[in-house]
Amino acid sequence: MAMKIIKQPLRWQVGLVLLAGVLAISTSAIFARLAIASAGVSGVGFSLFVAGSRLTIASMLLLPAWPKLRPAQLGPGALLYASGAGICLALHFVTWITSLSFTSIAASTTLVTTTPIWVALVSWLWFKEKLTRMTVLGIGVAFVGAVLITLGDGGALSGGSNPLLGNSLALMGAVIASLYILFGREAQQRGLSLGSYSAFAYSMGALVLLLLSLLWGVSYLNYPVAVYVYILLIAVFPQMVGHTSFNWLVRWINPTLVTLAILFEPIGACFLGYLVFQEVPGVLVLLGAVVLLVGVAVAVYGANLTRG
Repeated sequence: MAMKIIKQPLRWQVGLVLLAGVLAISTSAIFARLAIASAGVSGVGFSLFVAGSRLTIASMLLLPAWPKLRPAQLGPGALLYASGAGICLALHFVTWITSLSFTSIAASTTLVTTTPIWVALVSWLWFKEKLTRMTVLGIGVAFVGAVLITLGDGGALSGGSNPLLGNSLALMGAVIASLYILFGREAQQRGLSLGSYSAFAYSMGALVLLLLSLLWGVSYLNYPVAVYVYILLIAVFPQMVGHTSFNWLVRWINPTLVTLAILFEPIGACFLGYLVFQEVPGVLVLLGAVVLLVGVAVAVYGANLTRG
C-alpha cells in the first residue's frame, strides 16, 4: 500500500492559521466577561456553570474518540493521570473565569499565560528536569512583571472591583494549568492517543464541574439566551478553532514559536477589551504585562535550549 504524502502548507497558509489561532484564543476572556454581564451574576458559582458548559460541549464534540480508547493496552497510571488532568483543567477554568469578575482583562490574561513558567518550575521540582540560566533569568523577569501588575491601579479604568483577588485567582489558574499539561504528558506517554486523552480529560473535567455545581447549588438552566450564546462561542472559537490551530501548527513549525505566539493572547484580549468594554488598564498594569511576557518568552526559549 502506498504511503499517503502530506503536502507541506505554504508559508502564508501557516501564517494565516497562526493569526487565526491567536485571535480565537484572545476572544475567550471577552466572551466570558460578556456572559457574566448578560447573566448579571458573577463569582465561583457562575464560573462553575460557564466552565462546566464549555467542557461539556468540548466533550460532546470529541465523542468519536471514545471507541478508540483501549484501557487494556495502556500503561500503568495512564487513566489516573488523565483523570488528574481533567480535574486540573476544570479547576483552571473556574479560577481563571472567576478572576475576570475582579480584575482587568489585561491583568487576568497576562497572568494566566505564565503557565510555561510554572511548568518549568514544577518539572524541576517533580521530575528533576534541569533549568537553564536563561530560564531562571526569564522566571525572574516574569516575577518582576507580576509584581508591577499587582501594584498597578485596580480602579474603574482597569475594570476590576478587587484586583488583588482577581490577580491571585489568575495566577492560581496558571499554576493549575501547568499541572494539567504535565499530567496530560504523563498520560500520553503511557499510551493514550491525543484524541482519546482529550476526550477522557474533557469528560472528567465536565463531570467534576457538574458535581461541584450541584454541591454549590448552581443550576445550568434559567439564564438569558445571550449567556448560552456566549458560552457556545467560547467552546467554538477559543477551544475548537484556537486550540485546534495550535495542534495543527506544531506539525509544521517549531513548537517554541507556537508557544511564543500564544503569548500574544493578552495583547489581543486587551485590544478587544478596549473595543467592547472601553477597558483601559493602568500604566503599571500595562508595563508589568510587557515585562512579564518578555520574561515568559525568555524562559520558554531557555527551556527549549535543553531539548535541542
